[in-house]
Order: sequence, then C-alpha cells, then structure tokens
Amino acid sequence: MAATKSLLAVLAAAGLLVACSSDADNTANTAGAGAGAGQIRPGSQEDLVANVGDRVLFDTDRSNIRADQRPVLERQARWMGQYPQVQVMVEGHADERGTREYNLALGQRRANAARDVLVAGGVAGTRIQTISYGKDRPEALGSNEAAWAQNRRAVTVVR
Repeated sequence: MAATKSLLAVLAAAGLLVACSSDADNTANTAGAGAGAGQIRPGSQEDLVANVGDRVLFDTDRSNIRADQRPVLERQARWMGQYPQVQVMVEGHADERGTREYNLALGQRRANAARDVLVAGGVAGTRIQTISYGKDRPEALGSNEAAWAQNRRAVTVVR
C-alpha cells in the first residue's frame, strides 16, 4: 500500500511538471502573436517609444521646452514625417503639487508647447491633438523630487 502511495505521489509530481512545462511553452509560442515574435509594427506606439522616445520632461512650474528635451520632439517630427497616416495626442502632465486647476492649466501649456515644436518641425497641426491630465495620471508615485521630475512631462501617444 505504501509503495502504491509513493508511486502515485511521483506520478502526480511528474504530471504537474509536464503541465507547467506545457503552459510555459504555449505562453512562449503565443507571445507576440499577430505581430511576429519580437517585431514592432512601423508607425505604432511601440515603434515611437522604442526608436524615437515618447516624452519630454519639464522644470518645476515651467512649460517651455528645455534644450535637452528639444531633440526628442525633433526626432518625433521626423518620425511623423515617415508615417503621414499617424495622428497623435500630446498629453500634458504635472506633478502633485499645486491645485487641480493650476495643474490642468500647466499640463495644457506643456502639451501645447510640445505640439508647437512638432508643428515647427513640419508636422501638420491637424494631425496633433492635445489634452491635459494635470496631476491626475502620475508616472511615478511618491512625494519627492525624483517622482515629481518624472511627472512633469508631455507624452506623445499614437491614436
């Protein structure tokens, strides 16, 4: 009887291992289904993020594009030139400090500033919409400079 129980335990453990292995194989085989494993569709949000960059950062209480952030928007404008069918939404964001109304207005100024650089780079303004989320969609949680710096941003999103 003890030998039978031991044999059953070994068979059950082996069955679990086989089942786990099968699930892992199936997951690996379906990852990236539709786009081809490891491939990014040209003109997609993933393409923008991986090859160009989708965001620019701002100083506290400022909406002017910093000199070190301008190249990101210039690359975005060139990228949009390659994909004339792509339309984007530029989202303006702020850190948690300040009133909701102040941060919504600041986020809108940031989105508009990013849009203006894209338009100056040759992108038709009709391809770009803007929206402000103010402090409502933080990238990083925390009440410190490191988190605030990530939250003061404009993000370009392919529509």
